[in-house]
Amino acid sequence: MSQLVTGDAVVLGLQPARLPSRAMAVLLDLLIVFSAYLLISMLLLSSVFSLGTAATAAVQVALFVLLLVGAPIAVETLSGGRSVGKAAFGLRVVRTDGGPIRFRHALVRGAVGVVELLLTLGTVGVIASLVSAEGRRLGDVFAGALVVRERLPGAASRPVPPAPHWLAGHFTELDLSRVPDDLWLSVRQFLTRLPQLDRTVAWSMGVRLSQELMARVGVAAPAGVQPVDYLSAVMAERQRREAARMYAAGQHVQQWPQAQYPQQQYPQQQYAAPQYAPQQPYFQPQPQQQPQPVAEPREIPVEEPPSGGGFTPPG
Repeated sequence: MSQLVTGDAVVLGLQPARLPSRAMAVLLDLLIVFSAYLLISMLLLSSVFSLGTAATAAVQVALFVLLLVGAPIAVETLSGGRSVGKAAFGLRVVRTDGGPIRFRHALVRGAVGVVELLLTLGTVGVIASLVSAEGRRLGDVFAGALVVRERLPGAASRPVPPAPHWLAGHFTELDLSRVPDDLWLSVRQFLTRLPQLDRTVAWSMGVRLSQELMARVGVAAPAGVQPVDYLSAVMAERQRREAARMYAAGQHVQQWPQAQYPQQQYPQQQYAAPQYAPQQPYFQPQPQQQPQPVAEPREIPVEEPPSGGGFTPPG
């Protein structure tokens, strides 16, 4: 696998894309662009056909320039070198130093691509890509760009070497807000690729990056600290602050403060207890009656029948 090496001997670890993957990405992009071109042409030409041949030709040229030339340039500029086809096959257009492309790089690639891809049906682009050791076509050479593979099988990002334990806590007061992102990227690439560099080159690069970093933070490194140890400690401090910021953001989302509303005080009213008249009981108790004495039974005299017996006839 061929890798890109900058002028400072920093191995970028980017693999240039080869012809088969680039050809498939270009075919997918051309399929999308030509489909849009034909659809829009049918809609516009049907409305301007009555204006004459000159108007129809002008519309066709304008659509060709806008869709087949301008659209790829705009997409690569806004997406940082990734068109639909390149994104589908894991490719990206970068500068020769590994940085993202700008508008001028996309403009040169698009203008030269009209000749070597559209007008010659890709013949010039295929020949130039086969001749180049990095698979670059003429548009890439003139623009100073390169198409690389982003998704590598089995590729894993290397961790930054840990800082020395005796430097822990020495850089907690540094102002790291003025350090640009590209300098952080250079420091990270240098530290992760340090075992692959020559000792002399690694020392010179470490000194240069340390001086740039000290100029940004405004504080010199402690006496006797090696450049690599200084860079590792400052990078570890930056990672610690980023982790603390992310943790604080997560806690803020989980514990969202509730709005405090003042409690309204209502005056308490004093109510007098109602006075109820005493009620008479439903049942009046009856006085107990004394038992009356029972009269003794009297004897009834029995008259004796007259003597003579029998019945006495009525008179």
